[in-house]
Amino acid sequence: MFQNIKVKKDEFVGTITIDRQQVRNALNKVTIDELQIAVRELERDTKLRIIIITGAGEKAFVAGADIKELHERTMLEALVPGMQKVYREIEQSSKVTIAVINGHALGGGFELALACDLRVVANHAKLGLPELNLAIIPGAGGTQRLMRIVGKGRAVEMILTGKIIDGQEAERIGLVTQSVDRQDLKAVTDQLIDSILSKGPLALKLAKMVLNKGQDIDLDTALMLEKLAQTILFASEEKQEGTQAFLEKRKPNYHRV
Repeated sequence: MFQNIKVKKDEFVGTITIDRQQVRNALNKVTIDELQIAVRELERDTKLRIIIITGAGEKAFVAGADIKELHERTMLEALVPGMQKVYREIEQSSKVTIAVINGHALGGGFELALACDLRVVANHAKLGLPELNLAIIPGAGGTQRLMRIVGKGRAVEMILTGKIIDGQEAERIGLVTQSVDRQDLKAVTDQLIDSILSKGPLALKLAKMVLNKGQDIDLDTALMLEKLAQTILFASEEKQEGTQAFLEKRKPNYHRV
C-alpha cells in the first residue's frame, strides 16, 4: 500500500516508520501524503492508544524536506497546506504520539518531531532548523512549536542562526523527554510505552486535549476546560477502577471497564 513508509500495529501501539534511507528519509510529496493516510488510519483504530513515529536505519529520523522538490516549488505552492496540515493532525491526534528520533532530525524532520507529544532521541542525533541557510523559514510549525517548548530565546537563537544541537543538549534544554545511547533507544521507548499504557485511556485523551488547547487561551478559560474534563472523568468507570485499585493496593485493569 505504501511506497515510502511502513505501518505496524502491535496491540495498543501503532508505529509509522519513514523509509527512504537512500536520501536519509527526506520528505517528498509522496511521503507526506502517505504519512497523512497512515496517521488517519491509526487514528480511526479505536484500540490503539499510542502512535510511534520513527525513521528507518541508524543515520536519520528524517533529514528534512526533499530539497530538489523544494527548489522547484513556486510562491503560490507555499500556500498549500501540505506538511503543516499533516503535522497539525498529528498534534491533534487523540492518541499519545511519540517521536523516536534514531538519527538526524533537521528542518521538516525536526518539525515532525516537534508535533509529537513526546520525543526520545539518540545521543548522536543532530536536531535543528537550518531553513534560513536556504533563504526560507521553517514552514511546518517550527517557528511556533519550538518556541512553545523551549521558550522564545532559545527558539530565536536556533532558527536565526541555524544552530544544530545533539540529543544531550536537546534534553538539557527540555526539548526532548530523554536522550540515550543508540542501543538503548528501544528499551527506553518501551518503558515509556508501558508507563503510558498503565494510565486510564480516557484520562490520557482529556489530559492531552486540555494541555494542547489550554496553552493558547486565557487562564480562566483554560481552568474551566480543565474543570469540565475532570467532571467527565469523575463520571467514568475508569475513575472508579483507578481509585478502587489504589485502595486495594493492586494495578488497575482499564481494559475491563
